[in-house]
Amino acid sequence: MRSLRPKKEDFQGASLGIFVTLLLSTVLVGAFGVLLESGLRAHGPVKRYGAAHAVVTTPGRVGIRTKSPGSKPKMQYAPRTELPRIPVSAADRLRRVPGVRAVIADVSFPLVTTTGTTLSGHGWDSAALGGITLTSGRAPQAPGEVVLSASAGAKVGQAVRLQADGAPAPYRVTGLVGRGPASAYFAPDAAAVLSGHPGFATALGVLADHGTKTGALRSAAPGLSVLTGSARGDAEDPAVASVRPDIVELSAAVGSTSLMVALIVVGGLLGLQARRRSREYALLRAVGATPNQVRGRVVREAVRTALPAAAAGGALSLAAGAALHATMRGQGVLPSGFALAVSPLPALASFAITVVTTVLVALLASLRLSGIRPVQALGETAADPSAPARWRSAVGALLLAGGVGTLGLSLSMSGAIAAASISGMITALMAGVALLSPVIAQLGARVLGGAVARFAPVTGRLARQAAEAASPRAGAVLTPVALVIAFAVVQLSGIATVLDATAAQAAAADRADRVLVSSGPGVPSGVADAVRGVPGVTAVTPVHRMTVHLPVREVGDVKLRTYPARGLGADASKTLDAKVTKGSLDALTGTTVALSKDLPGGAKLGSSRTLFLGDGTRIEARVVAVYERGLGLGQVLLPRDLVAAHAGSPLDDHVLVRCSGPCSPETLRALDAVASRFTGVRALDRASFGEATSRELRTQELISQIIVAAIGGFVLVGVVTTRTLATASRRRELTLLHKVGATRAQVRGSVRLEGAIVLGTGAVAGLAVAAVTTVALAVVVTGQPIPSAPSLPFLH
Repeated sequence: MRSLRPKKEDFQGASLGIFVTLLLSTVLVGAFGVLLESGLRAHGPVKRYGAAHAVVTTPGRVGIRTKSPGSKPKMQYAPRTELPRIPVSAADRLRRVPGVRAVIADVSFPLVTTTGTTLSGHGWDSAALGGITLTSGRAPQAPGEVVLSASAGAKVGQAVRLQADGAPAPYRVTGLVGRGPASAYFAPDAAAVLSGHPGFATALGVLADHGTKTGALRSAAPGLSVLTGSARGDAEDPAVASVRPDIVELSAAVGSTSLMVALIVVGGLLGLQARRRSREYALLRAVGATPNQVRGRVVREAVRTALPAAAAGGALSLAAGAALHATMRGQGVLPSGFALAVSPLPALASFAITVVTTVLVALLASLRLSGIRPVQALGETAADPSAPARWRSAVGALLLAGGVGTLGLSLSMSGAIAAASISGMITALMAGVALLSPVIAQLGARVLGGAVARFAPVTGRLARQAAEAASPRAGAVLTPVALVIAFAVVQLSGIATVLDATAAQAAAADRADRVLVSSGPGVPSGVADAVRGVPGVTAVTPVHRMTVHLPVREVGDVKLRTYPARGLGADASKTLDAKVTKGSLDALTGTTVALSKDLPGGAKLGSSRTLFLGDGTRIEARVVAVYERGLGLGQVLLPRDLVAAHAGSPLDDHVLVRCSGPCSPETLRALDAVASRFTGVRALDRASFGEATSRELRTQELISQIIVAAIGGFVLVGVVTTRTLATASRRRELTLLHKVGATRAQVRGSVRLEGAIVLGTGAVAGLAVAAVTTVALAVVVTGQPIPSAPSLPFLH
């Protein structure tokens, strides 16, 4: 057995294709493994709290206790998404802990300079938490004094204008600091006023002696979280903690998908390679080799290819993961503070997964060859594989029927049930296509082959007959082609459909004549007040976005789900058309809520619903309106004052303005004049605002495009290799054709046309699966069976 070695052309054929496919698969699995590890381990960068022994804040997650029928109660959690508010009085008990030198109530709020630079505002006492000291000048003492980072470009004694939640105000620079993030430090009392929440802090920083017990700090802060080490970064940037669960889920899903596709491609290659060498294996069986020896030979050859491919792919995956992280952060998919956690673990895990799965696929590919009797093996080597087993065809037909049958459920349901049914639909359809691939290949050979034969009578007829004869082995090419086309179309068209519907609903809901937006951290609340005094303006609605958590009932179980929400100010019914079916948006005051009709479990007017606001505060809100445009406006609408009171920043996202009729030139000039009084604020017309919203939504397509490009790449390699190997295995047949009179051009033409028939059949099968799925998704999302065309980067 050991004296037999693969032929050089075997390695150059299947082994090279397997090597490249496994290499790319390992890179992709490892790259998303890097993101997975970052989602599990990474925290926000520790900058402002670098010198603090511990940081005390509210719990970083909210939770509810749920119980499914027949199971024990369990907790469900969701991350807090906003900076919290902690009573400054909570520092008193912490100061009495032995070893604590000081407890500083840190406040944090955004500022903008007149040049548009964004700064983080704090009280001067907070500088000690980051070990920040003056490089020149003195500390601020009066309300009109400030200490700036040297990067701001100011000098001691210079007069500057800074904008918080109001118009730009004058300040005198009393000092400069040379390290730390770009910040502005005020007298503590002045900072508390500028934050908008006097008496409350963003976090409590603890300066303590080495060896101070963390347990003692926790005992002194009941109901609060005491963060130490790298976890202190979560108190600085809650956006990092809030996005981690999504990154973990995304990474696991993409890794498993790429692995599944690689298994299908490599399985086809190994199966074709084994059939090509079936004479050799039959001879081994005839001379006494046991089934285990034959299987061991197949596995060893596969492992010899998999080991270097997995090793190289694992090493490259770390760089690919870092590049993926940088791209996602640069495009705004990840928050800027989302750090990269790098260790050998993703590379080692992707290496092990690739090798183990290759061994399993090789074992499956060798079962038939190693299990037949020696005489039977010699009799079968010259023939193509027989027709597929009856069980395979029966199961495949049932899966296809079940997938198509799920279409009715998807069209009749909404929300999570519809989404789950669509996911099950594409899984069933693709599994059915994989099992029925020989039957589909034969059908495609007859239909597409007939068209080809009419187009090219000689070479087309040869190609059709060859495709029909080779239909049992065509699944090695057809299945991955169908899979990647269905996956790509569903992934790209699906998200495009959702985003287009979101943008369309947002545009339809917008009744404002002008929208005031900011190029900085947000629109000051004083803008809305100033606009209300403009002649000709009849309605002004400030809008403040937030992410909330809402317990909903899905298929009998209660789930804690995360939804985008908007806080709406006065005149919401005049500036927005949410397509309210029950109640009124004018009733959004106090602790009330308006809910989308598509919310799982429904929304009942007048009922009370439990919500967790962005800072983790739990409220019981009364439902005062039910509306239809949940995609465009978010599933939850709240009073603006309620949202602002529990948001990390008091600034609004935008302000909607409506005139009594068409805005007059005088009114437009007055609106521009109001905007010019605030740094970074400008007035947009409805169309320009809609375009800006659409561009913001399109950043969500980046991940889908990366995934499709990567998976499509190694499927393409596998398909090309499979076709090359399949053609090489027919060398005797092609030589015979040449001897009986076929020219070299005719032989080559028939081979090319046969490949086109097989690839075309796979493409049609994949498009059919994608069409059923995307139409179902379009009906669920938009109510119309017309999915959106995929948005490709090179078309923009």
